[in-house]
Amino acid sequence: VKVKIPFGNKYLDAIFSVPEKKPTYGVILTHGAGGDMNFPHLVSLAAYLASHGVLVLRFTCKGLNIAYRTKAFKTVMEYLKLSDDYKLSGVFLAGRSMGSRAAASLVRQLSQDDGDDDGFVQGLVCLSYPLHRPKLQSRLRDEDLLLIRCPVLFVSGSADEMCEKQLLEGVVSKMKAPKKIHWIDKANHGMAVKGRTTDDVMEEINAQVFSWLRENVQLEHK
Repeated sequence: VKVKIPFGNKYLDAIFSVPEKKPTYGVILTHGAGGDMNFPHLVSLAAYLASHGVLVLRFTCKGLNIAYRTKAFKTVMEYLKLSDDYKLSGVFLAGRSMGSRAAASLVRQLSQDDGDDDGFVQGLVCLSYPLHRPKLQSRLRDEDLLLIRCPVLFVSGSADEMCEKQLLEGVVSKMKAPKKIHWIDKANHGMAVKGRTTDDVMEEINAQVFSWLRENVQLEHK
């Protein structure tokens, strides 16, 4: 189901992937710095989660400014929260690369505005979180992660040039939130692995994301 979500004086393009049965939980998903919501990994994850009973709303926001992307994410979340079509008990915020930074930034904002934190956001899924720029390991983008309180799942490639394995493990060990990292062996930032098809890698990622969602909320197992 395609929708246009009002955002300032424009609209954000978004698509709902709707499960057959009435969903209790949803995932809001967005893309990285390049591409849009039709990035194949996002389409694959959305289809998989919807087929397992989770509503997915994925959206496009092209801005390269993290504050702008975070604001867009918040607008989409509020749109879903107030939606008459889907009455959800809660959502998970998810993104790929820069989209996961925007999701993390929003989760941190919500956890700091205590009056605003009504438990609607259940957790955060970071796909290929860009912890640092390539070859700039000295400057970590970890400030949001260290302040988050809700459960976080990281899915990263062990050869991601923007997220060195030991550095992410170090940051995660300092996080106060419940957290889990799933490493895709030998994958780069784009989740490409020599000798494996994209579909094969996506099956691993999709299954990991769903089983983690299920651990964190009572989803019926299908």
